[in-house]
Amino acid sequence: MERLVFLLSTGLARGAVLALFALSLVIVYRATRTVNFAQAAMAVAPVYVAFAVTSATGSYWLGLAAALAAGALLGAVVERWLIRRVPRDNPLAGIIVAIGLVMVIQAGLAIAFGPDHRPVHAPFSQRPLAVGGVNLLSPYDLFVLVVAAVVMGGLALLFNRTSLGLRLRAAAFAPETSRLLGVRVPRMVTLGWTLSVATAALAALLLVPTGLGLDPHAADVLFVNAFAAAVIGGLDSPAGALAAGLTVGVLASLVTGYASAAAAPLAVLALLTVVLLVRPHGLFAAREARTA
Repeated sequence: MERLVFLLSTGLARGAVLALFALSLVIVYRATRTVNFAQAAMAVAPVYVAFAVTSATGSYWLGLAAALAAGALLGAVVERWLIRRVPRDNPLAGIIVAIGLVMVIQAGLAIAFGPDHRPVHAPFSQRPLAVGGVNLLSPYDLFVLVVAAVVMGGLALLFNRTSLGLRLRAAAFAPETSRLLGVRVPRMVTLGWTLSVATAALAALLLVPTGLGLDPHAADVLFVNAFAAAVIGGLDSPAGALAAGLTVGVLASLVTGYASAAAAPLAVLALLTVVLLVRPHGLFAAREARTA
């Protein structure tokens, strides 16, 4: 029983990171109707900025702020100077550009910082806290859950309770009508990419201390699992990204704990297959489409 509680607790923390990254994919998809296959590389680059700032100043919090700023800037630059120039009538062109961008970013990071793993320390202890003799979340896991909840709550308020969020949604779902109503659609798309890459950078920064360390491919597995979560929840659905991210995180934790780490990707793939067979557009896609 103690082991089950511990695995569920850690699964929720890992799932919160997955949900954040899946949410970043959903934001881009809602803004442009495309999947950003370069999201992993674009998320890791700001983490290197955080690593450099933290190493220079000794402050994790300055590094965190630098990562968010670098992620936002990278998202805006890539959308404004690259993605906007890609023809939208051919989805293959966007995929090819994204793959090329991945190669450029990861090669550039390897040249600048080297291909080796660089240890990144967490701001809080990763030793589980024992409650009643049962190991639960570590202080760092609690920090991850709080940060994820605050970011998701802030984005929900932005999209659902502000005029800016209304313009963002209108530009995504009805760009021509939005232009006629005075909405600056290109600016809204750029803002969507800005929010998306900053969120992905935050997720990668939260993940790196729990793994082997920082390297140019540090977010590749995160992208694969988060993409699976986004598809399971529905690529249009922020709520689906949250629910599916937590589900995938808990599932991977349970399979890793009771079977093996090698079986966790197979379990996620099996869940994805079942969901696609039952609900091809994702568990929350239809409801979100009606309410958007």
